[in-house]
Amino acid sequence: MGRLIVVSNRTPAPGERTQPAGGLTVGLYDAVQTRDSLWFGWSGEQCEDALDRPVMEDRAGNVTYATFDMTPRQYDRFYLNFSNGVLWPLCHYRTQLIRYTREDCEAYYEANAVFADRLVPLLKEDDTIWIHDYHLFPLAEMLRNRGVTGRIGFFLHIPFPPWSVARLLPQLQRLLKGLAGCDRIGVQTPEDAQNLRGCFAEYGLQAEVEAVPIGIDPIRFRQQAIESASTEDVEQIVDSLVGKRLIIGVDRLDYSKGLPERMRGYEMLLKNYPEYRGKVTFLQITPVSRTGVESYRLLKEELDGLVGTINGAYGTPDWVPIRYTTWPISRNVLAGLYRVSDVGYITPLRDGMNLVAKEFIAAQDSKDPGVLVLSRFAGAAPEMPEALQVNPLDAEGMADALHAALTMDVQTRHEAWSALYGEVSRNTAGSWAKQFLDSLEASRT
Repeated sequence: MGRLIVVSNRTPAPGERTQPAGGLTVGLYDAVQTRDSLWFGWSGEQCEDALDRPVMEDRAGNVTYATFDMTPRQYDRFYLNFSNGVLWPLCHYRTQLIRYTREDCEAYYEANAVFADRLVPLLKEDDTIWIHDYHLFPLAEMLRNRGVTGRIGFFLHIPFPPWSVARLLPQLQRLLKGLAGCDRIGVQTPEDAQNLRGCFAEYGLQAEVEAVPIGIDPIRFRQQAIESASTEDVEQIVDSLVGKRLIIGVDRLDYSKGLPERMRGYEMLLKNYPEYRGKVTFLQITPVSRTGVESYRLLKEELDGLVGTINGAYGTPDWVPIRYTTWPISRNVLAGLYRVSDVGYITPLRDGMNLVAKEFIAAQDSKDPGVLVLSRFAGAAPEMPEALQVNPLDAEGMADALHAALTMDVQTRHEAWSALYGEVSRNTAGSWAKQFLDSLEASRT
């Protein structure tokens, strides 16, 4: 068996290489640890002379991490402006937020060419290459143009829109032609697979696309939650609730997560079901991201205002309805907080998968499990029909679901949790990687 070459925009930070935390790092941990692997990507550093600096290599276990720096121009135009200012909103159906310029588009292709030029000298003939995510759509074709003949796979971790939305992107055909250089393309849901196949078909392009939903390591995360629930950090938060029931939401600050809508749903709960005033607390943990993108700054301002308005309208001297923080909280503490929460409140407007939903289920106490309130637009929703599924645009519907979750008897909660945990345990991070790699390595270029 040849090496596995993982290519992503960023490689795991040194601390994550042995203790994975992010979704991609967790998902690929088993795959890269069980064979000789190379993980290639941007170092996270910027410098004006980046193109003159060599690729840096570091070894940890079976994995060589090969990284390179970017120029400030590449970071601004490739990463912020095009990847996150054009492709991200397009794929999340937020076309009004797209800010396209031809210069940014060309910088995106130039950055992908840098990835290709720096990766090719590191490759061997029998390597299997697995490219990840929207930053690197054109990379496979560029590798082919540089003489790479081995197997190349691609996995898209975010949604892919239908032709009616995708065609708004100038040079969409060029983007898809680059992606078609892969032997196999994986996406999160059957809907995403249908959408991508439809776009390929519009241009007469041939590509193998399959839905392979990503999972978590439920056993490891469950044990982490059990241990963390009794730590001082978690117990301090529980004690501060003074017996009040806890609703939890955890999301990176992003307009795809339905955060303002979630706040309005909780506000409607307090309005329509006044018996919960002073009895329930909503903890929303939202680390700030992509501070250089204007839409994210505006979103933070909107959330700050909503939280203040709701707390001002319903709070009392001894009760704050919403506890809201943009500080990052460690994965260990989050696991413990999931376990002690009565409701997981996860309402994206559009998501590739949403592993928080799966982590919440894995963390629960089987004797007294919490209830998952989940947007039907999360990529996880088709796998989790036993969750209370909601439309985040329907504030009253979300309030009704929260009420149902808070009044559900223990037997009904256990039945729903048992079915959900069974699915989370069946489709894991390890099985996701194995399924995709098995199908990729059975293919021939």
